Amino acid sequence: MARRLSDEEIVSAVAQLPGWKLDGKFIVKKYRFREFLKGVAFVNEIAQLSEEKNHHPFISIDYKLVTLRLTSWNAGGLTDLDVALAGDYDRIYVRY
Repeated sequence: MARRLSDEEIVSAVAQLPGWKLDGKFIVKKYRFREFLKGVAFVNEIAQLSEEKNHHPFISIDYKLVTLRLTSWNAGGLTDLDVALAGDYDRIYVRY
């Protein structure tokens, strides 16, 4: 099981994740794409990774804007897995 982060660890982790914002028990980031289908392809890639990790973000697709929200319900807040996946999602985005 993922380890829940303290408030201090959350602030530090979010500071290391460019573009990610703290929103209550979530970390949130918006990704912009030049084409709608590029955003959909990105979502398919992160969906595959999320399924492999058995940890799934909330995903919103608004035309060329994809919003991801992460938290860990079982832990009651943000965990090291949320932070690791946020970094993984950013690395996937770089290819788009």
